[in-house]
Amino acid sequence: MEETDREAVATAVQRVAGMLQRPDQLDKVEQYRRREARKKASVEARLKAAIQSQLDGVRTGLSQLHNALNDVKDIQQSLVDVNKDWRQSINTIENLKDVKDAVVQHSQLAAAVENLKNIFSVPEIVRETHDLIERGELLQAHRKLMDLECSRDNLMYEQYRMDSKNTHDMNLIHTYFGDMQKLSEELAKQLWMVVQRSLVTVRRDPTLLVSVVRIIEREEKIDRRMLDRKKQTGFIPPGRPKKWKEKMFNILERTVSTRIEGTQADTRESDKMWLVRHLEIIRKYVLDDLLVAKTLLDQCFPPHYDIFNRLLNMYHQALATRMQELAAEDLEANEIVSLLTWVLNTYTSAEMMGNSELSPEVDVNSLDALISQNVVDQLLSKYMSTLTSNIIGWLRKALETDKKDWIKETEPEADQDGYYQTTLPAIVFQMFEQNLQVAAQINEDLKTKVLVLCLQQMNSFLTRYKDEAQLYKEDHLKNRQYPQCYVQYMIAVINNCQTFKESIISLKRKYLKSDMEDTLSISHANMDATLDIIAKEGCSSLLDEVFMDLEPHLNELMTKKWLMGSNAVGTICVTVEDYFNDFAKIKKPYKKTMTLEAHRRVVVEYIRAIMLKRISFKNAEERKEGAERMIKEAEQFRFLFKKLAAGSGEDTEGLCDIIEAIAEVIKLTDPSLLYLEVSTLVSKYPDIRDDHIAALLTVRGDASRDMKQTIIETLDQGPSQPNPNYVPIFKEITVPTLTVPKLLK
Repeated sequence: MEETDREAVATAVQRVAGMLQRPDQLDKVEQYRRREARKKASVEARLKAAIQSQLDGVRTGLSQLHNALNDVKDIQQSLVDVNKDWRQSINTIENLKDVKDAVVQHSQLAAAVENLKNIFSVPEIVRETHDLIERGELLQAHRKLMDLECSRDNLMYEQYRMDSKNTHDMNLIHTYFGDMQKLSEELAKQLWMVVQRSLVTVRRDPTLLVSVVRIIEREEKIDRRMLDRKKQTGFIPPGRPKKWKEKMFNILERTVSTRIEGTQADTRESDKMWLVRHLEIIRKYVLDDLLVAKTLLDQCFPPHYDIFNRLLNMYHQALATRMQELAAEDLEANEIVSLLTWVLNTYTSAEMMGNSELSPEVDVNSLDALISQNVVDQLLSKYMSTLTSNIIGWLRKALETDKKDWIKETEPEADQDGYYQTTLPAIVFQMFEQNLQVAAQINEDLKTKVLVLCLQQMNSFLTRYKDEAQLYKEDHLKNRQYPQCYVQYMIAVINNCQTFKESIISLKRKYLKSDMEDTLSISHANMDATLDIIAKEGCSSLLDEVFMDLEPHLNELMTKKWLMGSNAVGTICVTVEDYFNDFAKIKKPYKKTMTLEAHRRVVVEYIRAIMLKRISFKNAEERKEGAERMIKEAEQFRFLFKKLAAGSGEDTEGLCDIIEAIAEVIKLTDPSLLYLEVSTLVSKYPDIRDDHIAALLTVRGDASRDMKQTIIETLDQGPSQPNPNYVPIFKEITVPTLTVPKLLK
């Protein structure tokens, strides 16, 4: 109490301090005192009322407890009296056993009397029910069947109650109602026919389907009632439970499976597109059936049947089973693609399960896979293996077809720009495109794998292509008159190399992701290198063709006949230009290279003719005449190749300068300046060898052996300052070996 008093005083002091914080509040002290007194009186009054209320409640509770105690005593006494009376009546109850048996017998007789009419009319009801089933009046037929079953079940139940071990009477009743079981089976047969055709029936006669569902629901209720009675009494009529609802779903499941399996109208032997047709029919049937199930069938069944989702699961399982069966067959490559495209893409697309009219009931993201990933991987592995073999075969066949074109007597076709070509690149890359487009229908990963495969096989194919082009050249060299259009088809082979390059780049750009570029860079580089080799060898073989025709005219160079006015160089220029009219059909990258190579080879052959020492000038006049002729012919070559290289942007004059430089050495009239002129030549063309200088001096005809040896030895000791842009040319030119020792004796 003291603690409470202290807390009260402290609270009061705090409250008074809060009221008297300013001097002007002292004037209101009396007012505060009266207000606090009123509050105190009010609190005391409420406190007294609460205490009084509690006291009244306690008083009432004590009174009720007292009354309850008296009631318990009265009940206890009543129970004693009841127990006394029960003990006295035991003997009386045992004397009433006969009455009890009479009551049971009366109950059974009452049931028999109640069903007497039905019992005598069973044959007639059976006939009527049979007629109703045949007329399709299923609800009325079921009503009569229910009445018959009810009569039988009641009689059998009463017999069971009276004597459950009397099987003779039970069998008698069962035999008497035997036709009823046949009626039940006939009715069920009609129901299952309607269920099997439910998707058709719901469009034509939905009332019939509703009647079937109502009959099944009735039977389900009877099943539940009979099972409940079995729990209480142990008795259940024969044929129960019928489980017609479960049978209905089993029938639907078998119907769905049969519908999926029955869509295969063709075989591989009768139609190569059998699988595509089969899958398309499945897609159409399943989509149509599910749309009907959602819009019409769902309204004919109670909500708790969840008929649409049940059907959806049935179709999904049936499709999964069918797809697994198809996957297990020995499918061809195109059939594997068709199957995987359908399973992985079409099934969940807007053309089927992803159709907007099936939303939101069908969620494609929640559907299980139709075939396992393991099966998918096996199919893809088999597809890649088959595709590899097919591509190798296709490429081999395409090359064989192209080789047959090479020996035709008609020129190859030209593209829109006039360049010769064959159909090989188009055939090859069309085949690649088709396979890549097919692979892209399945997934990105397969598309990349197919692209890698195509480029790998392309690499091997180009090696075979190179070998075949070489054999083509060798066969031609055996008989240059055959094939008739050798030059034109070799040009087409060269152009095909450029087409292949462009097609490879296009294919990679179209089908390869940028992050995969590095994985194929080596393969791409190898293919480019092989194509460059094919083109280079092709160009070389064409130039060989040119120089084989030029050989007689090249042999006239630097001979007496040449010095006396031979037109060999004119003929060479005309022949080269004539060939290059055909070579104009070569695409620019290779044509430019070929022009430069032709120019280089002409100059090399001209210089080789000088180094062969076919002529030795006798005097200064012959040297002057010969040198001027060389300069003139160099100018002819320069003009020719400048014309052939028009538009290429290449400098074609440097090679002809070598001929003019040699001509200046030959033209020199003062032998004392010969060393200086030769040293100038060597400084410009540092790959010139001693045997070249010796041969050149021999052609000049006025240099003694000592002079030749002195010039050669002096040049060997002198410094060499080669031009960094100079491409060696003399290293390709050999000088007859027997000549040099004779000169140096």
